Amino acid sequence: MDKVKRCASEQGVVIFSKSSCCLCYTVTILFRDLGVQPRVYEIDRDPECREIEKALVRLGCNAPVPAVFIGGQLVGSTNEVMSLHLSGSLIPMIRPYQAQSSAI
Repeated sequence: MDKVKRCASEQGVVIFSKSSCCLCYTVTILFRDLGVQPRVYEIDRDPECREIEKALVRLGCNAPVPAVFIGGQLVGSTNEVMSLHLSGSLIPMIRPYQAQSSAI
């Protein structure tokens, strides 16, 4: 769980993903379209994949991937991210990270 928390706080927007997951890809593209370059951890390429999945579920993610963290805090998976976006609540959350990514 320490690895997940450490990785989740390394950058403003962090997505734990699997390379074959279409929902992970969709969430990543959403953030990029909104001007944020998230840090994407492909957990299926990590030898500790199973432990990371378990840690994400213990932290409160309904599905292990995609697991989205903003500002080091778990936002959730696809449903939570899309609900925030449709309600207009996602943009204020990511605004500080849009400025960072445009300077990159």
